[in-house]
Amino acid sequence: MDNHLIFWIIFSVVVSVMFYIDLYVTDHRHGKISIKSSLIWSAIWIATALLFNLFLYFFLEEGKQKALEFLAGYLIEKSLSVDNLFVFLMIFSVMGVKEANQPHVLKWGIISAIVMRIVFILAGVWLIEIFHPIIYVFGLLLFYAAYKMAFGSNEKIDYEKNPVVKYITHKFKILRNYDGDRFFVIRNNKILLTPLFLTFILVESSDVVFAIDSIPAVIAITRDPFIVITSNIFAILGLRALYFALAGIVDLFKYLKYGVAIILAYVGVKMLISDFYHIPTFASLGFIIVCLIISIMLSLLWKKEK
Repeated sequence: MDNHLIFWIIFSVVVSVMFYIDLYVTDHRHGKISIKSSLIWSAIWIATALLFNLFLYFFLEEGKQKALEFLAGYLIEKSLSVDNLFVFLMIFSVMGVKEANQPHVLKWGIISAIVMRIVFILAGVWLIEIFHPIIYVFGLLLFYAAYKMAFGSNEKIDYEKNPVVKYITHKFKILRNYDGDRFFVIRNNKILLTPLFLTFILVESSDVVFAIDSIPAVIAITRDPFIVITSNIFAILGLRALYFALAGIVDLFKYLKYGVAIILAYVGVKMLISDFYHIPTFASLGFIIVCLIISIMLSLLWKKEK
């Protein structure tokens, strides 16, 4: 059996089992959980990804190179996911979603994100194969994403200006006073949308924007669809646990966005010069780790001084 096919099977089984545990065994489904429990489950997800990385290193063809690419892609996507979770915090606050209902939105948001990421990744790799100069567009897109992350304003989200939400509220009736955990309800034999569904739409639309930023960043590290998809999905899974941890320690990541912005700018440069000079994956991985460590240390120092 082809080596890649074996790892696709292993990856699918591991992810399915872990996702089932996250949805139906842990206490995430009951609402907000403690920071301690969130950190424990986040550590379990990270450990699972690192164990998978070790399997790549020892058993996959060109294992050392693929393992480095996986780890670099995983770190980029994980750091971007942290910033995405901050946006989720704002969305839940603006929409007034109760803590008990937030896991329900996050569950469907993560499932949808996995499907969209796979589609976007395959489309991105396909575009590069049929029209190679698109890498320069991706590189410039990463520069814009870096600028937006470092210098973009953190304005309060106005969900009524979201074009998808505007279209939905115009075409469908919304049950404004609903206070449950369903996306749709039936009243007088009519299907009505709930504010929780609008929240889900906001979460998904924000994730699409982040996917446009993050996928070119990972493709700049490797164009192997297996590595790009597996690193992305491992980074996305477990975000529900990480969300509740970040909700309690959000101030510890004040400077993380600047570190991520530098990483995005770096991979943008890497993509733009890829036809002329290949930066070793090991060097890219080291740069990513150093940027994340420095930004987190500066955040902790800022918190201590404050």
